[in-house]
Amino acid sequence: MSSEAPTSGGLSRAFILLLTALAILVADQVTKAVVVGNLAIGERVDLLGDLVQVWHVQNRGAAFSLFQGGTVIFLIVSVLSIGMVAYFYRTMRDRAPWLHLVLGVVLGGTLGNFTDRLRQGYVTDWLSVGFGDTRWPTFNVADSSVVVGIGILVVYLFVTSPDRREATA
Repeated sequence: MSSEAPTSGGLSRAFILLLTALAILVADQVTKAVVVGNLAIGERVDLLGDLVQVWHVQNRGAAFSLFQGGTVIFLIVSVLSIGMVAYFYRTMRDRAPWLHLVLGVVLGGTLGNFTDRLRQGYVTDWLSVGFGDTRWPTFNVADSSVVVGIGILVVYLFVTSPDRREATA
C-alpha cells in the first residue's frame, strides 16, 4: 500500500468534516440573523398552526434552554466538545466517510452556539414545537445538529462495539 492513499483519504475525510461543519455553522448563523432581524425578543409567528412556531428567544442556558445562566461553563464545554470531535476524527479517520460528515454536523452545531456565546453571552433560539403552553424547549439549527449528530454516533458506537459483536456472534 502506498503512503499516498491514507493521506488522500485523510484529506478527503477532513474536507468532508470541515465542509459539513461550515455548512451547519452558516445555516445556524443565517437562520438566527433572520429571526433577530425580523422578530422582537419573545415574538412568535405560527408556521404550522400552533404546532410549529418561530419564537425569538435569548437562551443563556444549554441546548433546548436547559441550565440557564452558565455561559462560562458552556464555553468550556464547547471547547471540550471541539476537542472530542478532534479525538473522534483521529480515532475514526480510517472509517466510512459518512462518520466524518456526522462529526462535521456536531462540530458545526458546537461552533454555532459557541459563536453566539462569545459574541453575545447568550444563544439565539427560535424554533418551538408543541401545543399551547405545552411546548418542547425552544431550539435552533446548532442544538439540533449537536443532538442528532451525537445520537447517531452513540448508536454507531453501540452497534459496532466489539463487546456487542461478540455477544451477537
